[in-house]
Amino acid sequence: MFRLDRPWNLRHRDNDVLTVGELLIDLISADYEDAEEGAVYHRYFGGSPANIAANLRKLGVRSQVAAAVGTDRMGRFLVERVRAMGLPTRLIQRVDEATSLVLLNKSKSSPVPVFYRQADYHLAYTELLEHAVLNSSIFHFSSWPLSRQPARGSIERLLELASRHGLLIGFDPNYHPMLWRKGEDGVAYIRTIIGKVDVVKPSEDDAERLFGCDTPEHQTEKFLELGAKLVILTRGEHGLIVSNGTETVRLPSMAAEVVDTTGAGDAFWSGFYAGLLHQHTVLESVRLGLAVSAYKLKYTGAVADLPKLSVIKEQYGI
Repeated sequence: MFRLDRPWNLRHRDNDVLTVGELLIDLISADYEDAEEGAVYHRYFGGSPANIAANLRKLGVRSQVAAAVGTDRMGRFLVERVRAMGLPTRLIQRVDEATSLVLLNKSKSSPVPVFYRQADYHLAYTELLEHAVLNSSIFHFSSWPLSRQPARGSIERLLELASRHGLLIGFDPNYHPMLWRKGEDGVAYIRTIIGKVDVVKPSEDDAERLFGCDTPEHQTEKFLELGAKLVILTRGEHGLIVSNGTETVRLPSMAAEVVDTTGAGDAFWSGFYAGLLHQHTVLESVRLGLAVSAYKLKYTGAVADLPKLSVIKEQYGI
């Protein structure tokens, strides 16, 4: 059991966090009103696992991202951004497909995505990826790569490897039906994954897409019943619920200003992992996740120019 009042005993390896999944372009509307005609969109670095790796590097944590992008100019843009952020690029595979992108409305609540996918789900299992898992303390992935082959098979093999070698495994159950092929039961598949990981952090929207409408407390219990060891249900302006099945704690949001919610969940993951790696208790690490998320919410785009973790802790009184 993951005691909320104790640190998580992580195995020390040369790399702290390996995130695997989508690296893509976020096209975010310039205005909150997403007009169908004449709307202006700006290009941003995006993809949940990539955002987390970038945030962690800014917080002073050793991180790497594994993903697949196209050989087109959008793919080149993303690789150059990864390099400029100080992240290694050796795990970014270049494939002969168009780089994936997401169209988003600038939003103070939940942005509405439109998906254009090609390259991201062509992630292949390689010896380089296998070595990266064995050399990391934390393995993180999202629902995106699970929605299509061959990325699904690659993630399944990496997940089994991470579990066998004692990595902390974090899973973002950000299921969205539009990412799955028609006729495929993505919900049933995602439910089978939850019991194979240590930490899940669904948003209320994620939980509703997986289980239907229910109270936050009941949604949290459903993830625990499927085998997750620690569940963090984020609730936007209402804060979050964290539970290990025995202890349940509710925490308020720390956000004082909300400009754009894109990437807020990724910022939370980043602060949470950074806390665990600095030997904070699980609950203190959750508070750090809230603080990093609150900082990000003041800026447009999924990745903000985060300060070091010590600055975040001082600014938010942690």
